[in-house]
Amino acid sequence: MGSAAKNEKLNKWIEEIVEMCRPDGIYWCDGTKEEYDRMMAKMVEAGSATVLVKRPNSFLFRTDPSDVARVEDRTFISTSSKDDAGPTNNWLDPVVLKNTMRGLYQGCMKGRTMYVIPFSMGPIGSPISKIGVEVTDSPYVVCNMHMMTRVSARIYEMLSAGEEFIPCLHSIGAPLAEGQKDALWPCAPIENKYISHFPEENLIWSYGSGYGGNALLGKKCLALRIASAMARREGWMAEHMLILRLTNPQGRQYHIAAAFPSACGKTNLAMMRPTIPGWKCECIGDDIAWMKIGPDGRLHAINPENGFFGVAPGTSYGTNPMAMDTVRENVIFTNCALTDDGDVWWEGMTDEVPGHLIDWKGRDWTPDSREEAAHPNARFTALASQCPVICKDWENPAGVPIDIFIFGGRRSSVVPLVFEAFNWDHGVFLGATAASETTSANIGAVGNLRRDPFAMKPFCGYHMGEYFRHWLDMGEGLGDKAPRIFYVNWFRKSPEGMFLWPGFSDNSRVLKWMCERIEGKVGARKTEIGLLPNDGDLDLSGLDIAPENMNELMRIDSRAWRAELPDIERHFEEFGDRLPGRLKKQLQELRERLG
Repeated sequence: MGSAAKNEKLNKWIEEIVEMCRPDGIYWCDGTKEEYDRMMAKMVEAGSATVLVKRPNSFLFRTDPSDVARVEDRTFISTSSKDDAGPTNNWLDPVVLKNTMRGLYQGCMKGRTMYVIPFSMGPIGSPISKIGVEVTDSPYVVCNMHMMTRVSARIYEMLSAGEEFIPCLHSIGAPLAEGQKDALWPCAPIENKYISHFPEENLIWSYGSGYGGNALLGKKCLALRIASAMARREGWMAEHMLILRLTNPQGRQYHIAAAFPSACGKTNLAMMRPTIPGWKCECIGDDIAWMKIGPDGRLHAINPENGFFGVAPGTSYGTNPMAMDTVRENVIFTNCALTDDGDVWWEGMTDEVPGHLIDWKGRDWTPDSREEAAHPNARFTALASQCPVICKDWENPAGVPIDIFIFGGRRSSVVPLVFEAFNWDHGVFLGATAASETTSANIGAVGNLRRDPFAMKPFCGYHMGEYFRHWLDMGEGLGDKAPRIFYVNWFRKSPEGMFLWPGFSDNSRVLKWMCERIEGKVGARKTEIGLLPNDGDLDLSGLDIAPENMNELMRIDSRAWRAELPDIERHFEEFGDRLPGRLKKQLQELRERLG
């Protein structure tokens, strides 16, 4: 068996997989455009990819209806002790899990080619980056990994020089008998899907799903679940955060990292166009931030990804014009609808609904159809470099220094538009208790309050109580160079159910106040829950918003906050004796302030 890298660990691992999975052949990927074009042409010929004549070099895929999203109940954190995985993760014993999966992997790549994908999360060679090698039997995964990570033959050279790597094994779990016709979207039934993480070994095994983060193992699996465990051991941070640069009219730059649960406008904020004259926003990343303390003692962040894997429905020139411009060409669309003239369409994309489409299941669709044309989790995969507001420093190997952390959620009442934490411990308390009212994008009844600490509940690769402690430890290491922490809520409603804040580009007004807080240009008034803007300090120039709406947006209802305390208490009880005492103290102090 030929190899592209003289790395004993890699070659031994590949031999073991070949022995177990029995592919018909092995292909060592090199990340070139020719390779991408060849793979895509193969899928077009097989009928699994549709050429979009309206968008240069763009393709549409339709998955099996059973394989459309992350499968949380089939996602496992496997540590030798169940307690180390913590209450927010599905745990299985590593010995039992590996035995089960080895049984499934036996001969699972028969009739298929095994692709070896060498990739870097983060700029190749950056001190904040990590190397992975994904083995897969899916050409769809190869093409998506080309966009979402940095796939390159240079990584083989680094591996030959002894660089460490994170092994990622993936199979769609659909072996082909000789002469058997392949499915358009091969995958295994739901009960045989496993997305398994072994953080003690920095190892990922995925079986049965070809979709998104279940199969593109650099994404949530490596960049958050495994990386969060590595970050804790090694003293850095792997967070579910967008990163943006905001530049004021005087040219001063601020770097902001923000964590929101799903359906709270993360990508929109990452690509925002400020409505305040003279201010400029640039995108560094829309989903994940890796951060290390630099030689200057500050926290420096990179976006470990190379592309955007964005939710399509709801994206439009009204909500996110920069995302729409990003997906004009060189895009992989998954589970969107197909127009009669060879373009994609999804709900919310245009005011006018097409009279006829082919829906995500490949059926004729008209506005009278009962089901939606695009799947609610339909996606686009696009290179970050195509984004018109991508920051010139987004690939700086040293990262960018973070000034501000923002937490938030979707709350129709109680939580004001913006407030600042009193100090680092209070900020960690805000992140640890972050909550959102559920939408159709989350599991659970719409409108229920769901605690999603740091927007990391589905992605923390170890016990979340220890994760809170790691945040507190990082603050001690950063000292007075720690970023300032704020909490926002763009979604507060009037008693009649109308949104009080316009959101989208006008969120720049709230970010401006944060930057002015850092500069010491504006004060803040102390309230029971945090530091709120003084009257007149939020820049509302050119914005038509009624004074009574601003008052409601900033109102603190002590009784409503007191009513939150039992829920926070129950949430903290989940973490048992691993909940840091400093967070219990924060809860007690909040109770005392509320009276």
